[in-house]
Amino acid sequence: MSRQPFQIDETDGPRTTRAWVLHPDIKSGPADRHAGLALEEAVALARALPEIEVVGADTVSLKTVRAGMLFGSGKIDELGRVFEDNEIELVLVDGPVSPVQQRNLEKAWKVKLLDRTGLILEIFSDRAATREGVLQVEMAALSYQRTRLVRAWTHLERQRGGLGFVGGPGETQIEADRRAIDEQLVRLRRQLDKVVKTRSLHRAARAKVPYPIVALVGYTNAGKSTLFNRLTGAEVMAKDMLFATLDPTMRRLELPEGPEVILSDTVGFISDLPTELVAAFRATLEEVLAADIVCHVRDISHPETEEQAGDVREILASLGVEDERPTFEVWNKVDLVGPDAAEALRARAARDGDIFTISAITGEGVDDLLAAVTDRLQGVRHRAELRLGFADGKKRAWLFDRDVVEEERQTEDGFDIRVRWTVQQAEQFARL
Repeated sequence: MSRQPFQIDETDGPRTTRAWVLHPDIKSGPADRHAGLALEEAVALARALPEIEVVGADTVSLKTVRAGMLFGSGKIDELGRVFEDNEIELVLVDGPVSPVQQRNLEKAWKVKLLDRTGLILEIFSDRAATREGVLQVEMAALSYQRTRLVRAWTHLERQRGGLGFVGGPGETQIEADRRAIDEQLVRLRRQLDKVVKTRSLHRAARAKVPYPIVALVGYTNAGKSTLFNRLTGAEVMAKDMLFATLDPTMRRLELPEGPEVILSDTVGFISDLPTELVAAFRATLEEVLAADIVCHVRDISHPETEEQAGDVREILASLGVEDERPTFEVWNKVDLVGPDAAEALRARAARDGDIFTISAITGEGVDDLLAAVTDRLQGVRHRAELRLGFADGKKRAWLFDRDVVEEERQTEDGFDIRVRWTVQQAEQFARL
């Protein structure tokens, strides 16, 4: 077990729950992640909830998983003394914990315990802003907790954001059984059905937007929101925190020498995404499914950037984003690697027209990325509203000859025409 010192930033405000993070390093399992980096990400996840104070963190080496207790008895006793000495109230285990293991460990350590899925669900519930997102996360949480011992269903009558797994002052404690959970699931499904019925309307409304959509996707904390803010001048929450952005944000952006587009900033992905949350991801990623271009933003300075990119591609595929969708890889944070490494990355990117090295902080490479987006959109059709006078017969005939007219309405002064055309056609029309 390796003890990791962590500095707590007191400027973030008061924290109410003292927590300890454990990453089980299972030697018999797949060795696809570095234990130290996995622990670092787990701590970052815990710190994404403002009411948690991370007091300490450990990597625990395990040859095999104990069915009833996860850890061996000696390790449980050792950790119990650490938790008691540090007045720990919550233990966060970076991995799956069965209901039996959770019950036994909570009894042995006299603390609350959350596994990785429970923590991510808590974060999503705390951050969800749209009605559909809230319903999806609450259903995911109920499904997750259904087979577990239920102690504090504060999210059924909560006085704060979040699901209440962590606990806190002023929250209602409700003892619930499986029948109560099932009844709540039925109610949530009815509410969600009403919300989902509007999806086709939303899609139709998006289809009428006269601008192409460019979506930013990537692993959480890759710098998407920082890039979004640089491009649009918006003030989207961009902190060094996992899941800083949960609900999608969309802004109009005028490309240099190109058309206006809708730029969408989306929730960050993460490895081992709980299956219960895939539906919630789908609900918040409609803009990606409708995007004309996807920009996959990567933290190229991260030691596991390749593994993170693989996780993103896997989740995109599970959500139904086709491989043939135009996609750029945006290697962000090139300012955080050494000069030699940065030059090597730039050379690699230069050999591939779909890869760009940038720094969302300094602005390096952003202009080249925008120029590539502009070029790629030249063949993408978008809608526009035109008003022609009766004397503009030549222009009107030009539009009909090229079969770009979707709707025409005669007015007292001429014609209101809705067209769907490419950037080149718009430029040709402007020169008539």
